[in-house]
Amino acid sequence: MSHGESMVNRRLMPAAALAASAVLLLTACGGEDKSGEDDRIAGAGGGAETSAAADANSSPEAERPTVKLPKDMRNVFEGGGSGDPVEEAVLRDGEGRVNSLDEAIHTRSLERPAFGFYNTGEAARGAAVWVQGFYDDGITWTGTVRYYDRKVTVEGKKKDKAVLSYCSDESKAYNKDLKTGKTSGEVENPVDSLVFYTTKLAKNDKGVWQTTDVYSKRGASQCQ
Repeated sequence: MSHGESMVNRRLMPAAALAASAVLLLTACGGEDKSGEDDRIAGAGGGAETSAAADANSSPEAERPTVKLPKDMRNVFEGGGSGDPVEEAVLRDGEGRVNSLDEAIHTRSLERPAFGFYNTGEAARGAAVWVQGFYDDGITWTGTVRYYDRKVTVEGKKKDKAVLSYCSDESKAYNKDLKTGKTSGEVENPVDSLVFYTTKLAKNDKGVWQTTDVYSKRGASQCQ
């Protein structure tokens, strides 16, 4: 599978097109959990974030796992839905997916509860390959990624499928070498820091909107 056009400031993430693609199977990657006192709950203070529409879209057994990120790894999610509880739930679990990948990078482990909670199918397999690349290269990332222009389209007679599209601005996020602490990944053209995402989600029997497929395009006109 060819590499997609995303995460220039970190690593190229496989762009799993909305059709099936050949990627490595999800494998458990061990490693010490390096979450510590300096970690924070992902999403706390991250801009105008969406509220959870728990009553309409989740059941008691589907309590969302806590995701912790270090202070220097920050995702900011701008805007919210239309107030529709289904759309709000899609946005919430879409945020959970983004944070779950970054938690896996930070903790050096794909066994964190949130990873399998929010990711499934091709999205999970592609994300596992991408995260493994951080481990192989001995890097993490630092800085802030801003997510904006988030739009939800709910599909299906049972309203159990959705498409979530959004832009990300990675201009303030950089690779960080774990041994030296040095950062890299700056881009010469600011447009290269903008990525447009289209993701597919499906609501499982526990009311969780899991991401099933991801497509990304760097420097897309939609994000400029």
